[in-house]
Amino acid sequence: MAETSIEWTDATWNPVAGCTVLTAGCTNCYAMRMAARLEAMGLDKYAGLTRKSGGRAKWTGKIRVDYGALETPLTWKKARRVFVNSMSDLFHPEVPVEFIAAVWKTMAATPHHTYQILTKRPQRMASVLSSDSFTVLPNVWLGTSVEDGRVLHRLDELRDVPAAIRFVSFEPLIGSVAGSDLRGIHWAIVGGESGPQARPMDPHWIDEIYDLCTDADAAFFFKQWGGKNKKASGRTYRGRLWNNLPELRI
Repeated sequence: MAETSIEWTDATWNPVAGCTVLTAGCTNCYAMRMAARLEAMGLDKYAGLTRKSGGRAKWTGKIRVDYGALETPLTWKKARRVFVNSMSDLFHPEVPVEFIAAVWKTMAATPHHTYQILTKRPQRMASVLSSDSFTVLPNVWLGTSVEDGRVLHRLDELRDVPAAIRFVSFEPLIGSVAGSDLRGIHWAIVGGESGPQARPMDPHWIDEIYDLCTDADAAFFFKQWGGKNKKASGRTYRGRLWNNLPELRI
């Protein structure tokens, strides 16, 4: 486990490491930079997962599953919200279904924790979890990332996922998502891109999401404005902080 400064969770748990650049939201992925840093620190788990391209770390597409990490949440006594695979995507096509099932077993055995799983591959998520081998766990929230209007289809695919809570992360928000259909989505996280190559976020795009959440009765969470210095830009929207969380609906 790693304590984290991510505003919508308490800790991260990474039974999988490594990923593949998929769409525009992946371009400046913080996890690529972090994986390169961890490899430089001598952590074998992250060796070979990135390469240098244009002076920056990029995913190689290599995936590494960590069976040893499966036991870790069993040792946590205090209840936590846990972001699963902040350094990867549990539903990457190279992650075996058998390993996903092992992750599910750990989460089922620790109902005092709430697990938050984000994927850019909700179609595979729906396909895998619709199998009779998986059950809906009330302590597992399942979500997808949507960075702009070109990937709105992910919301339709997420609606096919059997889940107690479905959520969307509009981060990094790099374009309007005014066409989003939030029916059946219980929570929306909004955030601008951060880091040295951060792309700007138009405040009007946030207004669009706020209105969509109101219409769909989805909880609205504003994570950050982002930019090169995200601490300086803060996370106040419309004069206040928005830390709304979804309600369990099963």
